[in-house]
Amino acid sequence: MRTLTEQEYSTLRDGARVIEADGFGDKVLLLNDGSFLKLFRRKRLLSSALVFPYSTRFTLNAGLLAERGIPSVTIIDNYRIPSVRRTAVHYQPLAGETLRKVLKDATGDSSGLMRQLGQFIARLHEKGVYFRSLHLGNVLLTPDRGLGLIDIADMSCGRLSLGPRRALRNFHHLARSKVDMGLLNSTLRKRLIEAYCEASGRSDDFQAALGKVLHV
Repeated sequence: MRTLTEQEYSTLRDGARVIEADGFGDKVLLLNDGSFLKLFRRKRLLSSALVFPYSTRFTLNAGLLAERGIPSVTIIDNYRIPSVRRTAVHYQPLAGETLRKVLKDATGDSSGLMRQLGQFIARLHEKGVYFRSLHLGNVLLTPDRGLGLIDIADMSCGRLSLGPRRALRNFHHLARSKVDMGLLNSTLRKRLIEAYCEASGRSDDFQAALGKVLHV
């Protein structure tokens, strides 16, 4: 991780557009060259982020996804920025539109997209990826009509595929999004469930349990 001086950070940030911020300051910046700078603060004095910063996790996760053939962001560099008490990851974004936006703008039947999403999540689980930030705003439809992930700091990758309990727990993250559940009517949720279970080979009991999670 490279340490940026106050002047180096100011130069990097010059002309940037703030994409996301909160009461503590900037969180995501769009830089002049089209790349992004995502800033992380340590929320507690004593935290695992002291020795394993979120920016490092983000970077490692990008590498783990690349190893598994899952499209995601491309890391440029990792920084420690003492002047603003932040660590940061500098990356090239994944091209595409979020499924949330695609569904909001859709004028026709989205069943095929839900089938694709179900297969994609099954692929993640088969490759041991537990994506805690699973919602339609973090899955992108790429220009080549594939799917990929963004906002990957909160994720784990194991050597083995996810078992049924953990797979169900992952879908709970999607179900918590009232915005996404509002975009997915009963038919679309059924297509998602059917495609996931078909691709993953999950049992009928699992399919019924997943139906309860997604309120089908």
